[in-house]
Amino acid sequence: MSKLFLRPGFIARALTSCQTPTRNSFRVAPPKLFRMASDAPQATPQWWEAFPEAKALCPRVEAAEVADLIEKNAAAGKGAMRDFLLVDVRRTDWEGGTVATSINFPAHTFYQTRPVIYQLCKQAGIRRIIFYCGSCGSRGPRCAGWMQDYLDEVGETDIKAEILIGGIKGWQKTYGGKLMDYYDEKVWTR
Repeated sequence: MSKLFLRPGFIARALTSCQTPTRNSFRVAPPKLFRMASDAPQATPQWWEAFPEAKALCPRVEAAEVADLIEKNAAAGKGAMRDFLLVDVRRTDWEGGTVATSINFPAHTFYQTRPVIYQLCKQAGIRRIIFYCGSCGSRGPRCAGWMQDYLDEVGETDIKAEILIGGIKGWQKTYGGKLMDYYDEKVWTR
């Protein structure tokens, strides 16, 4: 909330004499308020500014390679072990479906969950964590970088963070609804 202060000299000017035929009285004039300069509207900070900048530069992976991983895993059967994890970091723009078998960890809350994600990936034998967002221009690379930073901090060399080139938009452009869960064609034809 903005801080509002009374202008200097307010009290002296606020009381004004008012003569009526029967008596002298005073009325209080409404205060003139002003906003402190430091409370002037500021640019809204971006959500990622609350977290450190990622140091790691992660490799990018083509959609065709990810499609191959998904198809090979599906061909091996439901109980087959897999060594990759697809992470969709979209939040409010999560619509139209997701790359098959992905989990959703929104970028806005991802940084805090890195230790748990690492622990789960380590226990499951995951070697590649592949991140994507809408087009992989910001959130996907940022989250991949944060994850790789964490992997580096704990000395993990068997797990790597990667970025899906083109994100979900690139995937849909290449494959349409193929290898997508919850595909909604209406979203892509708007």
